[in-house]
Amino acid sequence: MKFHIKTYGCQMNERDSEALACLLEADGAVPTDSEEDADLIIFNTCSVRDQAERKAVGKIGFMKKIKARKPGLIVGCIGCMAQNHGDQLLKDLPVLDFVAGTDQLHRVPEIVKNIVKTRRRIAETQLDKIIRPELDGHHLGAVVAEVAVMRGCDQFCSYCIVPHTRGREKSRPIPAIVEEVKRLVDAGTREILLLGQNITAYGVAEARQNGTYTKDFSAFADLLAAVHEVPGLARIRFTSPHVHFMNDKFIQTIRDLPKVCKCFHVPLQSGSDRILKLMRRSYTSAEYLDCIRKIREGLPEVNFTTDVIVGFPTETEEDFNLTRQLMKDVVYDMAYIFRYSPREGTKSAKDYPDDVPEETKHLRNQILLEDLEAGAAERNARFKDTVQEILVEGVSKRNAERWTGRTMLNKVCNFLPVEGIKPGDLINVRIKRTTANSLFGEIMAE
Repeated sequence: MKFHIKTYGCQMNERDSEALACLLEADGAVPTDSEEDADLIIFNTCSVRDQAERKAVGKIGFMKKIKARKPGLIVGCIGCMAQNHGDQLLKDLPVLDFVAGTDQLHRVPEIVKNIVKTRRRIAETQLDKIIRPELDGHHLGAVVAEVAVMRGCDQFCSYCIVPHTRGREKSRPIPAIVEEVKRLVDAGTREILLLGQNITAYGVAEARQNGTYTKDFSAFADLLAAVHEVPGLARIRFTSPHVHFMNDKFIQTIRDLPKVCKCFHVPLQSGSDRILKLMRRSYTSAEYLDCIRKIREGLPEVNFTTDVIVGFPTETEEDFNLTRQLMKDVVYDMAYIFRYSPREGTKSAKDYPDDVPEETKHLRNQILLEDLEAGAAERNARFKDTVQEILVEGVSKRNAERWTGRTMLNKVCNFLPVEGIKPGDLINVRIKRTTANSLFGEIMAE
């Protein structure tokens, strides 16, 4: 059987798709890049925004044409949209053969076998209390590899569907994560990206259950220290933290460990304390800025990126200007800026009117994007004529004549290759030109 997985959404979905592909391959299936060639097509979906769901639904519906030519084709839906809507998707999308929720990925090979045998449509969306070890498979050899250290979220931000689609927080043991990292590094990985919906809350749920949680608790800091000791590992990144759990122990640890890249994705969402309270973000704008300040202390260079929502219910021009000013104060290197859209099942969709006009949302979105580009261009310009250590990733996807890699600050750097370099090498590049998004340079002679 040949299979094809189409992935939408976040890095956790990307990681889930890789883990599922490994499970299917271990069961004898063969991956293919062609939908037309596949006997099994799986859509790994996202529910964070309405647009993401509509895109996935439209693509799944298109499978009807392929299935008409290949009646034996099996079509499945996994991910957050599958968890959110469950067997209703089977009713709404007749082309679907199965729906598997976020905690049922390990059962997909078994589900597919049942469908082949019985042709019965199946929906499995039970949430689990543990993280299945079957999901730690990787396609070995990647220069940069993603490792999921926890799943779920207990924050229940008023706009967010994730706690409903990913379940409550649960964390993996540190030894199991370290062993997974060692296996990756032994196969050639140089950089690890640790993943979690609320990664700085790693281990918090378990500590609260056994009564060991205090304000100074940071099991994630302990995890970073343990991963840092893996021989051969060059760099560590992580996403996404929450300010509420970025305590002094965590901040001191990330400042002290040289392998931890000094690039931090710290979601803001709003610079207005009134809106932050409505969002149930559990911090104020002053606390957010204090966290940024503490991280910057003692570090020569730091890269901050963020998430922002514009047009949240009742957001006024004053609220928006507070967000705009805070973003200017931090000067982000990059930001994901979203227009608010209500998600069924969330508190904001239930209790707050979606009362900011779409034209206003669009205008505010564009203003922040323009500010961001100007700030990022200025930030990147300071790297001109400097020498940066680059972790080589390989041929650029946009220009086959150039290669690409990243700095310790996660800046994309493009350069002309020289004989002998290979993915995974650490090289020195002198930066000749910069844009808001990238650096361009020349490899320095040894």
